[in-house]
Amino acid sequence: MRTVASRLIDSRASLSRLYTMAAGYGERRCFSNDSNKVDEPFKVEEAETVNVPPPPQEKLLVLGGNGFVGSHILREALDRGLSVASLSRSGKSSLHDPWANNVTWYQGNLLSPDSLKDALDGVSAVISCVGGFGSQSYMYKINGTANINAIRAASEKGVKRFVYISAADFGLANYILRGYYEGKKAAEAELLAKFPYGGIILRPGFIYGTRGVGSLKLPLGVIGSPMEMVLQHAKPLNQLPLIGPLFTPPVDVNAVARVALRAATDPVFPPGIIDVYGIQRYRQ
Repeated sequence: MRTVASRLIDSRASLSRLYTMAAGYGERRCFSNDSNKVDEPFKVEEAETVNVPPPPQEKLLVLGGNGFVGSHILREALDRGLSVASLSRSGKSSLHDPWANNVTWYQGNLLSPDSLKDALDGVSAVISCVGGFGSQSYMYKINGTANINAIRAASEKGVKRFVYISAADFGLANYILRGYYEGKKAAEAELLAKFPYGGIILRPGFIYGTRGVGSLKLPLGVIGSPMEMVLQHAKPLNQLPLIGPLFTPPVDVNAVARVALRAATDPVFPPGIIDVYGIQRYRQ
């Protein structure tokens, strides 16, 4: 026991000597022997300032921006501060709203792919609202061929994401409007092939909102909004054979615009097909 105690005393004495030496060394560092002046602090060099240019602003191209859905997408995109361009057969919009002056308008025909070259310069995402009705052959061209041309041109230009506004399956209507739906399906297949990781297909049903027809404005929301509230809770009826698609709920044009923009600009938005229920879910 006495040996252990002696060791402890010796250890404490050694530590005490170390602390004394350290303190003395610190005093010698802080004060000069000759002048009794405090040593000057270390000088820290300032880091060199490097001017890093801001990242380039993403540019969005909306095909068919003059239409009902396209014009809502353009306005929503501008509200989010995006750089926006539009291409359509008529070129500059006939709308007199102030926001239309902030869009770069291109005139072109998607059945002639060369007209897309200038409009695709610097574009990071494309949203296509191109579609229409008419004869079976015309509907296939405008809904199918025109969009296929746009998808291929965008792919060749290295566009990151492509959103296509397609249409919900309405059962019997598919046979009556065969050219319309066959064209849509062909465009969808091309998009999934060319943009497996950045291609998004939206399949809304009836799209309601205030639609301009000439000088008239039709408030379609008066009918569409109540129908959406009722039918969005009747999803099981949508699975009924033949008549099930008739229970597909309508959707607000502003919701379609918001989801289309989110799909075009959000890199983690899942690629693939988004039905009307998905649109209702993602619009929040």
